[in-house]
Amino acid sequence: MEELADLAGEHAAFARLLGTLDGADWERPSAAAGWAVRDQVAHLADTEEVAADTITEGPRRFAAAVAPYASAEDFTAAGCRRGAGLSPPELVGWWAGAAARTRRLLAERDPDERVAWGFGMPVRTFVAARLMEHWAHGLDIADALALPVAEERRLRHVAALGLATLRYALARARVPWPAGRSLRLELTAEDGRVHELGPADATDVLRGPLRAWCRVATRRAGRATPPALEPRGELAALAARHARAYL
Repeated sequence: MEELADLAGEHAAFARLLGTLDGADWERPSAAAGWAVRDQVAHLADTEEVAADTITEGPRRFAAAVAPYASAEDFTAAGCRRGAGLSPPELVGWWAGAAARTRRLLAERDPDERVAWGFGMPVRTFVAARLMEHWAHGLDIADALALPVAEERRLRHVAALGLATLRYALARARVPWPAGRSLRLELTAEDGRVHELGPADATDVLRGPLRAWCRVATRRAGRATPPALEPRGELAALAARHARAYL
């Protein structure tokens, strides 16, 4: 499965990022308000454990793990607290072990098998979602420490997920989908390649840099230079404002 190889690549990139941090960096505020760098790693480690139990229908499967909390934000905060008191090597070890287990379990599944995460999704989409999570939280760390972020071809999975989740994003924002409208993305990568996503005969088009759309879709657009996205049509404008590729 191509997506799984790309997830392994994103995990490797995240591990390299963590390897560049010194002791003080772990306690610095990240680009996510209220989160230190260590919280980013604890969150990913915790959700990788939940991901693995969701795949195996274990005790911390998604539905059971979130049930005791009043909101998704409370669930996320509890996962961050699990990292309190852990040293940087312990945090890295926790995350790396959980991520490796998730990859191993995903490799054993059919790409079209359903995973009971959120509203449910095929394995291949779930893999893309885990890739998106790591890219976004790695971006939080890199932005806070003013570190460069390379644009890899696997970023196209984040772009596609941002489009696939647009109905959910608009519903969450309590914005109705404009009647009769459809959307195509025309995203240009740093290497000049144009990624076209969505129907060729879409009523609306959103053009711009691949990385800019991915920042918008992961709600990271406000943490760097404003993205140069060009919406053509009502739905395109709504996508540029409300896209959200995660629960």
